[in-house]
Amino acid sequence: MGADSEPSRRLVVAGHGPSAHRLVEALRERVAGRTWTITVIGEEPRPAYDRVALTTHLEGADLAFPEHGDEVTVVTGERVTAVDRAARTVTTSAGRVAAYDALVLATGSAPFVPPVQGRDLPGVFAYRTVDDLDALRAYAGGRSTAAVIGGGLLGLEAARALQGLGLRGAVVEVAPWLMPRQLDEGGGAMLRRHIEGLGLAVHTGVPVRALEAGEDGAVRRVVLADGGAIGAEVVVFSAGVRPRDELARACGLPVGERGGIVVDAACRTEDPAVWAIGECALIGGAVYGLAGPCFAMAEVVADRLLSDASRAVFDGADTSAKLKLMGVDVASFGDPSAGPGRDALSVTYTDPVAGVYKKLVVSDDARTLLGGVLVGDAEPYGTLRAHIGRGLPGAPDRMLFGGTEPAGGDLPGAAVVCSCNNVTADGVRRAISEHSLTDVPAVKDRTRAGTSCGSCVPLLKRILDAELTAAGIEVGTALCEHFGHSRAELFDIVRTERITSFTRLIEEHGTGRGCDICKPAVASILASLGNGHVLAGEQAALQDTNDHFLANLQKNGTYSVVPRVPGGEITPAGLIAIGEVARDFGLYTKITGGQRIDLFGARVEQLPEIWRRLVAAGFESGHAYGKALRTVKSCVGSAWCRYGVQDSTAMAIRLELRYRGLRAPHKLKSAVSGCARECAEAQSKDFGVIATEDGWNLYLAGNGGMRPRHADLFATGLGDDELITLIDRFLMYYIRTADRLQRTATWLESLDGGLDRLREVIVDDRLGICADLDAAMARHVAAYSDEWRGTLDDPDRLRRFVSFVNAPRTPDPSIGFGIERDQIKPLPLEVKR
Repeated sequence: MGADSEPSRRLVVAGHGPSAHRLVEALRERVAGRTWTITVIGEEPRPAYDRVALTTHLEGADLAFPEHGDEVTVVTGERVTAVDRAARTVTTSAGRVAAYDALVLATGSAPFVPPVQGRDLPGVFAYRTVDDLDALRAYAGGRSTAAVIGGGLLGLEAARALQGLGLRGAVVEVAPWLMPRQLDEGGGAMLRRHIEGLGLAVHTGVPVRALEAGEDGAVRRVVLADGGAIGAEVVVFSAGVRPRDELARACGLPVGERGGIVVDAACRTEDPAVWAIGECALIGGAVYGLAGPCFAMAEVVADRLLSDASRAVFDGADTSAKLKLMGVDVASFGDPSAGPGRDALSVTYTDPVAGVYKKLVVSDDARTLLGGVLVGDAEPYGTLRAHIGRGLPGAPDRMLFGGTEPAGGDLPGAAVVCSCNNVTADGVRRAISEHSLTDVPAVKDRTRAGTSCGSCVPLLKRILDAELTAAGIEVGTALCEHFGHSRAELFDIVRTERITSFTRLIEEHGTGRGCDICKPAVASILASLGNGHVLAGEQAALQDTNDHFLANLQKNGTYSVVPRVPGGEITPAGLIAIGEVARDFGLYTKITGGQRIDLFGARVEQLPEIWRRLVAAGFESGHAYGKALRTVKSCVGSAWCRYGVQDSTAMAIRLELRYRGLRAPHKLKSAVSGCARECAEAQSKDFGVIATEDGWNLYLAGNGGMRPRHADLFATGLGDDELITLIDRFLMYYIRTADRLQRTATWLESLDGGLDRLREVIVDDRLGICADLDAAMARHVAAYSDEWRGTLDDPDRLRRFVSFVNAPRTPDPSIGFGIERDQIKPLPLEVKR
């Protein structure tokens, strides 16, 4: 990176982790005037990669960052072992000597392993690098038990990885609750319930005393300070990190009392030619371990190196974080602590049944947001984080539930949209305006917002939509950054080109590897088109948490089992069979609002045996876990009721058996009432039927939930076959044209022409597609098969329930009816000073 007018100066970067990579890329982007010849020296045998996504390496993900240009010299597999500040040179472990005019120490951190007996035994691992994970995976084969020492973010990621390798695990955290650096006690307690429900034992508030070996000399037990012990053939230490400051110590640079290279606000050490960034730097008395602050330091140093007049400084960083741990949404933002002596109020909401804990910390006058914690439901995170230190845009209780989510144009300009990369709302708006950006990938590429943890991408999309709308530009309907098509367009592509895999679809019509938005959406499209069992082949990897195990994940991490009971009609023998299963497996039972029996508290390894017995008793999957038809509720109708004018139960059974297993953009509910008294509440359903003396009246697009909407009367006086034909077409047209996760109510509201347009399409056949819609439903009905029966008959599909391979078959006594009545009721919002 030289310039003809002035010889380049020499920059050496010691370390090649994410911070070093960001520094080099920032310099390459900014290069102007004085330039640098850059040499990066990293001790790992590979260039920089994304440590935030480290666990996904075990799933085959490519973590590598984009390579630097040819003008940057990258040395891998060598460690800087000495710094000669007088001569301004560094020496590596291979004897290489490199001279510098400026040296940036980006040596990162090392895992902290407590000085406990047995920590050097075979089977004990760190969890820090790709090599650590490769060694762990190789060693874990053939072993069944594991323990993770450390219940922080990385420790829980390690626990998830061990489960994925087929190991039963435990987590040990010396603090009183999990993730103590991000969560308060309430949030940590709720997270613990989720984690324990996934089959992990959790021990908090207790240190490890020793690791003990077995007869083969490898680790076999973790002994706790309270006298307890955990059987573990694999132990992973994730008990925190320590700054790698040995180079600074050796060359006489000041370090902190507890470690870290002391730097000023410009990230410069006592030596004006030496800088430090990332997890090795002690700045403002703190060492930062999150990507956002580390990247901010890299940007500061890049500005300083390129301009003597630069006044760039590191003035603190937003340590907010949102993640999904083992299927559980967890978020922390701002300052989540509010206790005695502070001029602050805390507004908390706890729902132990749903496994949700939410807390907002606001100023004493309840006008300014200071911070908060979300566990189990982090949907409001983007909006809340953007308002830290600012006025609340709505009442605190509404903010907790996303009820005042602003459009992108409503955000204050200085609000931080992406804390990982310190990008403000105004920064995003300027990039959109100055560079005529029209899609989220372009915004991410230009601003770096959304390129790290990705939690701010929905907020980026809202800002982009607001800016495009204000400029009079039509807003795109792309499903996500990997597909330039809407869900409806992708449905037509898959249907017309007969695509049967996500891989082919993204290769031919998309980019990248996909994400949590497009993968489940495509999985739903494939399932809607009858692409076989949802757990067959590649489709299995596309499913979300519930579909992954064909069961609903509950508040404590266990699963619920819901057999189909068409129309609510069940035989005494069926009732007995369900009761025996609930008794034998210690399950909590409840009659649902859809006239079914829900069995709660099943562990993953119990699901196949539970369903084996239910299938033998004549039951099949009720699809309570899927975006599919749930139930067709009914009253007893004319068969028993003196007011009934039609056999509503028989019709409900006919409809449920016809549409069972039908995958859709969102869940579907239905009901049939035998008379105008409407005991089945048909007008609140996606499609509802009410009997009259002249036939059936059909109501469409009603929804309960957070946005209740009465269904619209669509047709009256229908015969049985007419009714079913219209419902067939309605459902198939909705499935083809609705957006991702769009309920029928919002779909109809967004349909140009509304109910009249729907009549033109499925009654008048204005588009000429009715025969096609009829044929599609006929194919669904003919191809239906029970997903659980198909799973039980296939050993390969059963293997995905890896956590039960070595688990005992006896019920866990900690799971069952131990729920007090006051725990079942959600707690009210509570304000504490």
